[in-house]
Amino acid sequence: MSPLNTNDLHRIFEKLDQNGDGFVSLDELRSLLERIGVHSTQEELQALVGKTRLDLIDFLCFYDTNVKQNNGHDQIVEGENEENDDLERDLAKAFEVYDLNGDGYISCEELRSVLSRLGFWSEGCGRDCRSMINVYDMNSDGLLDFDEFKNMMLVTNS
Repeated sequence: MSPLNTNDLHRIFEKLDQNGDGFVSLDELRSLLERIGVHSTQEELQALVGKTRLDLIDFLCFYDTNVKQNNGHDQIVEGENEENDDLERDLAKAFEVYDLNGDGYISCEELRSVLSRLGFWSEGCGRDCRSMINVYDMNSDGLLDFDEFKNMMLVTNS
C-alpha cells in the first residue's frame, strides 16, 4: 500500500475529529487503530504520541513518522523536516505580527488593529473580531494562543 497524501490525511483527520474541536484525541486515534488491527492501551498510545490530543500538524507528523518506521526508514527525510521547520517559522512570524504586545496571545483588539492596518477591516463592515476568534479558541479564553492560531491558518489554507 502506498503512503497517503496530505489531502487523504486531512480527510481522515476530519473524520477522526468526531467532536469537531480541531484535535484528534487519543481515544479517537485508538478507535481508528483498533479498526485496522492495531491494539494498544491508552498509556502505550500516549507514550508513542507524546500528547493527549493531536492537531492537524501533529497528526501528519505522527502518520509520517510511523509510515517511515514501518517501511524501514527510521530517519526523517531532511527535505521534509526542513519544510515543516520552515512552515513553523513562517507561522511564528505571522503570529508575531498579530501579537502586538508580545504576550503570546492574540486578543480581539490586536486582531482588529492588524486587520485595519492591512486594509481588511472597516468599522462599518459588520464583522465581529470576538466571533472570529471564538471559532478557533479551543480553551474559550477569548484569545488565540500560537497553537490555536496555527490551527486556524492551516485549516483556512487547506
